[in-house]
Amino acid sequence: MPKAWIRERKKDYYYKKAKMEKYRSRATYKLFQAVEKYHFIKIGDVVLDLGAAPGGWTQAARKIVGEKGFVLGVDLKPVEPFPEHNVRTIIGDITEQETIKQILEMLPRKADVVISDVSPNISGVWELDHARQIDLAQKALEIALETLKPRGSFFVKVFQGDMLNDFIEMVKQHFEDVKLIKPKASRSKSSEMFVLGICFEH
Repeated sequence: MPKAWIRERKKDYYYKKAKMEKYRSRATYKLFQAVEKYHFIKIGDVVLDLGAAPGGWTQAARKIVGEKGFVLGVDLKPVEPFPEHNVRTIIGDITEQETIKQILEMLPRKADVVISDVSPNISGVWELDHARQIDLAQKALEIALETLKPRGSFFVKVFQGDMLNDFIEMVKQHFEDVKLIKPKASRSKSSEMFVLGICFEH
């Protein structure tokens, strides 16, 4: 990795805060900030976390749902196990039907919330990265439609670009209230945004 990028990261407030508070990634705070504002994850909820590695969002979700909730993390890469009894992880590709089957088997019931921080391998070619990100967000939406209970919520990472509006319209077909948000912990120069769908209409 470029030295300048590593230097900048070490100066980063949320990177330092995550290290200090023992969270696995700075991304943890993006989820905390979004939930603080829109209250879409609650105590006792069942949460499905897509693109979970290294586990920052899984940790955040577990902290919010508490002892009585359940969090299932899914990633292509193995996620280091969590000590809590109500956190499980599986290795799986969200583009494959087999993974959805595994998810449904592992969830104690239909999910209250599906969150997705899935990202493509960044190529540096903007149009390509945007298209890949939207494609992954669509896959996450498909999984949400199969795994969410009625009135559940969906929170997914997207990149700004010309395909974003169509994706938002797609989410609006299934959720009563849809918002496009950028938490404070999301770097200002980054093109990432998050789409939040509240109240799944089954």
